[in-house]
Amino acid sequence: MKDKPPEIKTFGCRLNFYESEVMRDHATNAGLGGAIIFNTCAVTKEAERQARQSIRRARRENPTAKIIVTGCSAQITPDRYASMAEVDQVIGNDLKLQADSWGAEAKILVNDIMSVKETAAHLIDGYEDKSRAFLQVQNGCDNRCTFCIIPYGRGASRSVPMGVIADQLRKLVISGYNEVVFSGVDVTSYGADLPSSPSFGQMIRRVLALVPELKRLRLSSLDPAMIDDDLWHLIEHEPRLMPHLHLSLQAGDDMILKRMKRRHLRQDVIDVCARARDLRPDIAFGADIIAGFPTESEEMFLNTMRIVEECDITYLHVFPYSEREGTPAARIPNQVDVPVRKERAARLRVLGEAQVAKLLKRNIGKNLSVLVEKGGVGRAENFLPVNISNDLEIGSLVNVHVKSIDNQSLS
Repeated sequence: MKDKPPEIKTFGCRLNFYESEVMRDHATNAGLGGAIIFNTCAVTKEAERQARQSIRRARRENPTAKIIVTGCSAQITPDRYASMAEVDQVIGNDLKLQADSWGAEAKILVNDIMSVKETAAHLIDGYEDKSRAFLQVQNGCDNRCTFCIIPYGRGASRSVPMGVIADQLRKLVISGYNEVVFSGVDVTSYGADLPSSPSFGQMIRRVLALVPELKRLRLSSLDPAMIDDDLWHLIEHEPRLMPHLHLSLQAGDDMILKRMKRRHLRQDVIDVCARARDLRPDIAFGADIIAGFPTESEEMFLNTMRIVEECDITYLHVFPYSEREGTPAARIPNQVDVPVRKERAARLRVLGEAQVAKLLKRNIGKNLSVLVEKGGVGRAENFLPVNISNDLEIGSLVNVHVKSIDNQSLS
């Protein structure tokens, strides 16, 4: 068993995928071959349910394997996982990134995440999927959106120093990666905890200057209210920054946004999308959206539907609202019925499919630079899927002349 590499099952955000690769190295070096590690997510009750279900299945299929649970859900409710008969060990979200944790024998290894002040440098050689790499530049969050439990799983906002990011990025480029995604919990808060308080855009500008060999850079979810002047300059002038911005929108109605305690209002999102499209006409937008937040009326929901069309947002990550114990939103009296939440989420997903179809049509006849992924598909700079030959090297860049649409992808 120990000759087998550890198996990591990752749930949730891109940051978790980055951290899973860090853990893979630590677990391997600690002699945990054959172990099954669950890197959990706490963003919804459904994500936690899926993790528990997967843990039970893994035990049935691997009766002698060591099962270790970590991630946001394990950090927030470690006793719940430790009480599962299938689980051998629970490791907290900060400690999972420290090599010494993986040789420890304690059943529960979890500290006070709010006391963590630094985001350590975790250099990795690459990823099992060789198409693109994710690089952690920030962790934690200082905001307290009323629906969100994640700060209690991730701790306070903390930033990776620029020099460390440049070193990591350079190493990934040397390993053959043409595209890297800068990831974090609240990336636009980057730098407030560092000397001289560099902004997120300032960090990107400096790092790209230090690593000119990088071909393509993407950014994880951005707070629409926090895009700084340096980032606006990059959107306009830096071709290596992909024309694809994913916004932490959450809703398109001002009253709901206020009840969520978001930092932006509806008009802020409209202004951001208009400015970005004016600076870079080929830009595409994605957005995270919650359907059925407490007190959301049909008209409030329609405001969210309308902003998707008004801003021409293409890629929708839709979540039916999920009550999280310990959050203010869970205590709001006027909760939307669960079937209504699901029905509204379904309507948003149908709208999202129509938005993707519109963007696909606009790209027929264009010449696109495509990053090769596995399975005979790649991603254009605007993140549209493109059908390509299976014979191409994963992670390479190829030029494709688009002639048609085939099964929701360009060909």
